[in-house]
Amino acid sequence: MTDAAETGEAAFEVPSEARLLRALIGRRRSCRAFLPRAVSHEAIVEMLTMAQGAASWCNAQPWQLIITEGEATDRFREALVGHVESQGLDALNGATPPSDFPFPERYAGIYLDRRRETGWALYESVGITRGDRTASARQAMENFRLFGAPHAMIVTTEADLGIYGAVDCGSYLANLMLAAESLGIATIAQAALARCSDFIRTYFSIPQNRRIVCGLSFGYADETHPANRFRTGRANVDAVATFL
Repeated sequence: MTDAAETGEAAFEVPSEARLLRALIGRRRSCRAFLPRAVSHEAIVEMLTMAQGAASWCNAQPWQLIITEGEATDRFREALVGHVESQGLDALNGATPPSDFPFPERYAGIYLDRRRETGWALYESVGITRGDRTASARQAMENFRLFGAPHAMIVTTEADLGIYGAVDCGSYLANLMLAAESLGIATIAQAALARCSDFIRTYFSIPQNRRIVCGLSFGYADETHPANRFRTGRANVDAVATFL
């Protein structure tokens, strides 16, 4: 292997903007307990404005958002919990009506390992022992309580754009969560809410030509809550990239 001195190339230096971006990416995490403090409308608009720079196929920008503030969040939270409870706890394990986009058929191999590692880390942080299904179901219900967040967001895409519209929304969400982090706003993207697509579509009068991708709760993190004390790991570059 040759180094920069041998090839005559300049040594690579990480620019300050890249260091800042890396710090933001490293800090961002899924927040599972929020303070009741609301985010100002001006801060929300700034977050959304920053996120609009997301890439999308043909610049379609298929994302459309429904965002709750104040009492609207509390009403939605109460209605959502009521809906899920009326379905029974099996609703947490996939017995609800199908989502607008199919959920993974299964997790296997390294993907199952990562999923279990994350779940066990969360349970350990909040004092749930392995095998305690009652406690784990109670924790799962926090998804539908929006983890106490003062704001909820429903992300939809145009039905005609199919899976690629959803992929574009993923690009948008990545921008959105980093923009939020830069403003000190905590977030958690929630696929669990997509399991309630029919209910959410009716509740918010979402047109049939819109497909629900996921929900996202946001606000300010309760740093004292045990659910926010653990961090998930990430694979090394050599585990995901093949150089030819």
